[in-house]
Amino acid sequence: IPTIVRDLGVTQSQIQWIIDSYTLVFAGLLLTAGSLGDRFGRRGALQIGLILFGLGSLGATFVATANGLIGIRAFMGIGGAAIMPATLSIITNVFPGHERGKAIGIWAGTAGIGGALGPLVGGMLLQHYSWQSVFYVNIPIVTIGLIAGVFLIPTSKDPSAPRLDPVGAVLSMTALFGLLWALIQAPTEGWTSRNTLGGLAIGSLLMLAFVMWELHSSHPMLDMKLFRNARFTAANTSITFVFFAMFGSMFLITQYLQFVIGYSPLQTGIRMVPFSLAMMVVAPNSTRIVHKFGTKITVATGMAVVTFGLILLSFLTAESSYFSIATRMMFLAAGMGLVMAPATESVMSSLPLAKAGVGSAVNDTTRQVGGALGVAVIGSVLASIYATKLGDFFQNATLANAFPGKIVPEQLKTFALGGIGTATNAAANLRADNPFPGSGVAADLLESASRAAYVDGMRVGMRVAAGVAVLGVLVAAKYLPARTSAADENRQADELAAEYERSGINKALAD
Repeated sequence: IPTIVRDLGVTQSQIQWIIDSYTLVFAGLLLTAGSLGDRFGRRGALQIGLILFGLGSLGATFVATANGLIGIRAFMGIGGAAIMPATLSIITNVFPGHERGKAIGIWAGTAGIGGALGPLVGGMLLQHYSWQSVFYVNIPIVTIGLIAGVFLIPTSKDPSAPRLDPVGAVLSMTALFGLLWALIQAPTEGWTSRNTLGGLAIGSLLMLAFVMWELHSSHPMLDMKLFRNARFTAANTSITFVFFAMFGSMFLITQYLQFVIGYSPLQTGIRMVPFSLAMMVVAPNSTRIVHKFGTKITVATGMAVVTFGLILLSFLTAESSYFSIATRMMFLAAGMGLVMAPATESVMSSLPLAKAGVGSAVNDTTRQVGGALGVAVIGSVLASIYATKLGDFFQNATLANAFPGKIVPEQLKTFALGGIGTATNAAANLRADNPFPGSGVAADLLESASRAAYVDGMRVGMRVAAGVAVLGVLVAAKYLPARTSAADENRQADELAAEYERSGINKALAD
């Protein structure tokens, strides 16, 4: 992201849209894609998703504008929506109950592998090539996945899966878009402006309409009866909160490491590896902890560790050492590793096996909605405080005195207030062009002020994320079961299957 900021000169809100355009489409189509995979074949859905994702990655290499990148990222979200529910539903159908928890733990741990390799490989590429090069990497990965899938993945489907729900899909996407637009644009439009409040109101009304439609539809994309199961609901809520915290905090940290601390993309990638490795180690082993202490204690403890890590991160400064940064991030990574696999296993084991695709899609939707909201909310908190603090600095006579006529140019103010990336670019241009005596001093002052303003915004953003993580602790402690035996899991799944049969949905389930 910082490299894209430097090359394209994008604003803070455009950065958020580059990230959230993908997650918006991803989250909006996950349930529909999961249903399609259940009906027509999960392996086929996975392969179609890989093809679309690969085409999107190829298209991204030809993009040269922020809006173009936002659009292509949205297209990639279609492919991602087909891939994710298929992977988890395939695992759920392939592995029996006693092995499923371990398999899901390994599945969750692969996120740590991707998290470790992604920044590292990306940093190496950015050291020598343009930002488009990071999208080229996806193409051989997609090709390998397509070939391996043909030989290694068994076919599975649920022919009695309910019909598609296009109205529900449109309502969910437009509702999420309205909420995200209002949250991302709030720092620019004003939190109490007509546009912001109107966007929040419209998004909320559309979300209510979505819920009402799903309750009364004969073929809902999201069957609300699933949420009668407290275990299913609490596990999904925990996942939403932890991904809110993870996406929001990583959005802040990556820019902090490059723009504030001054690391290059490669240096940043290397320094993110311990974080990803910690998650990769903890997530697969969380199953053992669950066996010893139970789901409730494991997930609640994980959320508490996430909260602690976020609070520690909120005390970082512009002069913090890497050791100080890394130790705080390790708490965050370990906590996430404790939450993700047990919560995901709770979601999947609380449903009938035939509904694995739907359960996987709901699980992935909560991840993406949580992540999208995390970037939108935390990013907007950052942008608001950054603009306020830097705006105060522009009133400081010290900076004004460095410019001819003792006046800071309005164009410079506009660029700098757009985000720390554009402020850094503006300072670099001042040094390079040297348009007036003292321009180097002005550049140093601007850069120092933008770093201080960013750190202030990041601190508040981390504390907001910590507050959300605390809610996750409370939900897990109150509603997740202390221990759930295999018999209890089967009973819950059978009860839900019977409910489906009584209501006329999936009548062939008993067959």
